[in-house]
Amino acid sequence: MATFVEIHPDNPQTRLVRKVVDRLRAGEVIALPTDSGYAIACTLANKDGLERIRTIRQVGEKHHFTLLCHDFAQLGSLVIVNNAFFRLIKSLTPGPYTFIMKGTKEVPRMMLNPKKATVGARIPEHNITQAIVGELGEPLMSSTLILPGEEEPMSEGWVVNERLGNALDVVVDGPVGVDGPTTVIDLSSGEAMIERVGAGDISMFDV
Repeated sequence: MATFVEIHPDNPQTRLVRKVVDRLRAGEVIALPTDSGYAIACTLANKDGLERIRTIRQVGEKHHFTLLCHDFAQLGSLVIVNNAFFRLIKSLTPGPYTFIMKGTKEVPRMMLNPKKATVGARIPEHNITQAIVGELGEPLMSSTLILPGEEEPMSEGWVVNERLGNALDVVVDGPVGVDGPTTVIDLSSGEAMIERVGAGDISMFDV
């Protein structure tokens, strides 16, 4: 059964954040709240963790995993982004947006879309997520926690623990920003294309 860790949403306790990070570094898979539903995550080099996430989500090799980043500095060396898109991402982050971009050689190959060499990336506006990724010192490999046959991400830690406690190592309990998924913006073709309308405002786009 997963370890259930309750972290304060406004002032995440350093001791508990470090406990979660230690478990991540040990190769474990966690569920954590974000600004748009729960996500499941592991460290970038964790191949076994990635396969466990695939199994929980029941997704194939074309699924876009997401780099869950603390800030743009963490993101910069992992994706290919031009100046215009750099400004766009800076203007929308931190926030409930996922950007699809070409990955660099620094991204584990297993994370990349095999045909497009693309990866998702996001910088969430959520104190608990930010504390964990900041303490880890590198992005997490993540996927929105949407169960097979469902359309919305899970949003309550106790429900995650009750339904997936046997498949996860740690469930971090805390409130999510909103219940819905992120807005997904595909930048990989050289144009900003809205792939999924979610929690993020898209009024600035011509859609």
